[in-house]
Amino acid sequence: MALGAAWVSAIDAIGVPPRRLAPWIERRAQGHNALIVGAATIVARALIALDRGDAGLDLAVLRPAPAASDTAAGRSGREIVVATSREARDAIARAEPGDVITLAPGRYRFDGSDIDVARAGRDDAPITVRARAAGTVTLDFDLTEGFLVSAPDWIFENLTIRGICPDHSRCEHAFHVVGHATRFVARGNTILDFNAHFKINATGGAFPDDGRIEGNVIADTAPRRTANPVAPIDLVAASGWEIRGNRISDFVKAGGDAISVGAFAKGGGTDNRFVGNVVVCEERLRGDPGQRVGLSLGDGGTGAEFCRDRRCIVEQDRGVIESNVIASCSDDGIYLNRAAASRVADNTLIDTGGIVARYAGTAADVVGNRVDGAIVARDGAALRAADNRSTALPWLYLGWHPVRRAFARELRPGG
Repeated sequence: MALGAAWVSAIDAIGVPPRRLAPWIERRAQGHNALIVGAATIVARALIALDRGDAGLDLAVLRPAPAASDTAAGRSGREIVVATSREARDAIARAEPGDVITLAPGRYRFDGSDIDVARAGRDDAPITVRARAAGTVTLDFDLTEGFLVSAPDWIFENLTIRGICPDHSRCEHAFHVVGHATRFVARGNTILDFNAHFKINATGGAFPDDGRIEGNVIADTAPRRTANPVAPIDLVAASGWEIRGNRISDFVKAGGDAISVGAFAKGGGTDNRFVGNVVVCEERLRGDPGQRVGLSLGDGGTGAEFCRDRRCIVEQDRGVIESNVIASCSDDGIYLNRAAASRVADNTLIDTGGIVARYAGTAADVVGNRVDGAIVARDGAALRAADNRSTALPWLYLGWHPVRRAFARELRPGG
């Protein structure tokens, strides 16, 4: 009994799940003799097997709820139909409030300079770039940045956008939303093979607030061979964004620090919301080394010069992570870093490192979540947990995953 209590106390003192302890052990063994390195490798593999093993899940069936339908079909502005890449660039460069730029079915290649989206729409008359039906228009980008959006009230819908750069340190962003680009909307698109499919940040003291990324499929088809940041949705210093009903998967960074995040908001913004998304860190791309986090408020922090208040007293305020499914992550499913007045509610986390709140400045209500792992506050974070179902760290070191088993039963027909 005393030995068991001591073991539980030791695991709680470690404070991390097996999947995070394993690479630490391997790093500590580097440079020692072959016997130590070999023993560390065996221990690390055993820890990973206990924590991750075969999750027994068909991840392909995980789908977010359909996004609300709100297409350009009923709008009163003029429709401009384009059939070539040049015509598309020209229409975007000359667009007026209310215009609907419709790409005829087909494949379009863009190279050279980014697509400059600098003409302003209006709140009551946004400018739309679209395919009439999803799956009929593909845009191939051999560009460091695709759409560089610097003006308000633009909508992009039903497009398939592919990064085709042979050098993965190019094809940085399908959308770079900056400065005055308030009320940006992307919905119903399929966006593949970029480092940060959506990059959102301030320029010239202006902040692209109140955007929506809704109902998109966002993924990579191969590990990103780059040292550049890899995060499908990378939101810095903007406020009031709604990230809803997307499917985000396979964001594996194969260069540099090998750390990637499905989506994050940081840089001192407020009222950013991640709701109803499905995030699968590793689906088709499995087995690569590295750390993959599902969703984050605060990420790894922000340099003061990039923060909304130039100080980053906190990284996020009043952020929400709610009703998401997050699965198959080699690191934390949800990570909070100096995220004040946060709400983390009704999420399901399967085969991840759990929910981690870290550092003074983080204060979170963590309510009604199902977590195949632990819920942990570290380094001065304040966490109020209620009505969660989670798995204590010691059980993970024994390979016991009751939440995972229950979720797997739900996915089976008649489960």
